Amino acid sequence: MSMIAVVRRAGAALLIGVLGLGLAPAANAQLMALTPEGRAEVLANPATPFAGRPDADVTVVEYLDFNCPYCRKAAVTVGQLLAADPKVRILYKDWPIFGGVSAYAARAALAAQWQGRYIAAHDILIDTPARLASEDQVRQRLAFAGVDLAELDRDLAAHKGAIDAILARNAAEARALGFSGTPGLVVGAFVVPGLVGLENLRTLVNVSRRLDPGQHSKNATRS
Repeated sequence: MSMIAVVRRAGAALLIGVLGLGLAPAANAQLMALTPEGRAEVLANPATPFAGRPDADVTVVEYLDFNCPYCRKAAVTVGQLLAADPKVRILYKDWPIFGGVSAYAARAALAAQWQGRYIAAHDILIDTPARLASEDQVRQRLAFAGVDLAELDRDLAAHKGAIDAILARNAAEARALGFSGTPGLVVGAFVVPGLVGLENLRTLVNVSRRLDPGQHSKNATRS
């Protein structure tokens, strides 16, 4: 894939508009925006699982690792946003950077989409109270969420190439966006590394909605 174009907006009208709506200073310091071409590239992968309505008018993309404690906090905030705003959808891009168990959890969650259980897998894994310590623990939690483990193993083997490609693409995107760790968010066109509070997240969604009505893409897949 080509390098995603990211442009700094310091002093530009776009950033001034956000500042005027009360975005916290710490978030202002890190705020960047994607070019239209870059945003289209982030949204282009039809294998990206999502939560929310396919016809949502603002898309939030989250790059995550199931063993990242800050991702667990971000999941709460993103869940609150999704519950409060029916016109938002969340695209989940697994980016396992915390070692082997993280990688297995990401692969297993992605494999679960072939039985229509990615969201269930995501929700149970990200809600783990502490670090996922083993593949067995991942499997136990997935089984609790209703994932068929025998089918999961078959899909892990049968779709290995597709899963490899998804994870490689997600990692390349995350690096191109300048993320140094998880979570990383793209809210509309805005690139936000790290945690962001609910009010700031709402502000970015509202600004995205005003700047670019109907920005959503239908190229992701619910699972």
